Amino acid sequence: MRDLVEIGMGRTARRTYELDDVDIVPSRRTRSSKQVSTSWQLDAYRFDIPILAHPTDALMSPASAIALGKFGGLGVLNGEGLWARHADVESKIDQLVAVAESDDDLDAPITLLQELHSAPIQPELLGAAIAQVKDSGVTTAVRVSPQNALSLTPVLLQAGIDLLVIHGTIISAEHVVQGAEDPLNLKTFIADLDVPVVAGGVSDHRTALHLMRTGAAGVIVGYGSCEGATTSGEVLGIGVPMATAIADAAAARRDYLDETGGRYVHVIADGDISTSGNLAKAIACGADAAVLGAPLAVAAEAPGGGWYWPSAAAHPSLPRGALLPVAFGERPSMEQVLTGPSNDPFGSLNLVGGLRRSMAKAGYSDLKEFQKVGLTVRA
Repeated sequence: MRDLVEIGMGRTARRTYELDDVDIVPSRRTRSSKQVSTSWQLDAYRFDIPILAHPTDALMSPASAIALGKFGGLGVLNGEGLWARHADVESKIDQLVAVAESDDDLDAPITLLQELHSAPIQPELLGAAIAQVKDSGVTTAVRVSPQNALSLTPVLLQAGIDLLVIHGTIISAEHVVQGAEDPLNLKTFIADLDVPVVAGGVSDHRTALHLMRTGAAGVIVGYGSCEGATTSGEVLGIGVPMATAIADAAAARRDYLDETGGRYVHVIADGDISTSGNLAKAIACGADAAVLGAPLAVAAEAPGGGWYWPSAAAHPSLPRGALLPVAFGERPSMEQVLTGPSNDPFGSLNLVGGLRRSMAKAGYSDLKEFQKVGLTVRA
């Protein structure tokens, strides 16, 4: 039963919960963390850890995508980012970071970021970045926005991507584009593709179910509310309490599973996951995997040099993010961020190790079982 509260005369709102509002309840059985599997499979592609990278240039270069792939995760390149627009991306990012470090004006780095993204997308540069990842042998995934999916997808398919990610702040099963003869209908669009598609973000049961009906292999839940993002309160006023959003999407997955007689669509959480405890609670609420941004941007392999900004920060007319420092001093390796060892008692390092230990303490051996763990809500 939904918990509705009255916020004024004739106006009610649903009470919802963040990941920090819930806790995992251990069962009567525990097990060794060595007996726990964190692997999952998306279509034909199997991953050792349930982690995808947010498609921002602060985090994902071809090299860092390869590094994450080697550790069993999925790096997602931004098909509309700097690697598709400039041949000397490293120097552009160095210039951006220098402005962020030296200028007290918070608007100056965003202005430069917008300027860098105003350069046209060059298919040959995008193809070269994709080829670098593909040649390494890891799964190759690229993100496009709903607005540019029709125009960019042929370039990506020709380059040989394995997975297509259609990711926006808010996405629906049908995206209307001004001036286009037809809207982007994801159902017909996905049906014509030979590669699996992950689409999002969504925040409610109905939209998640609609996206599942398009044939998407995975649905991203959340608006990427993370460090540096300003979508929630400041710009659009849209907020996604992640525990509730994940649980609602998981319910849509169950409904769609019954509706189709067995087709399983993966739920991927995107937002408010900054520690191993958050990651564990996202899985416990029903997610199959999680998109991480700032937690991975601290790694030495991330091209942002210890700075992070979400992909929406570069929007030409309504940026929804800021450049923020996320690492100081010596930066840990991606291996340390993912699998340790950790010297941080607050869960920002050894993310997968923390998830494994949580699953073991609760007595579950794999991710699907862990989605059934008991939960409590803090008063």
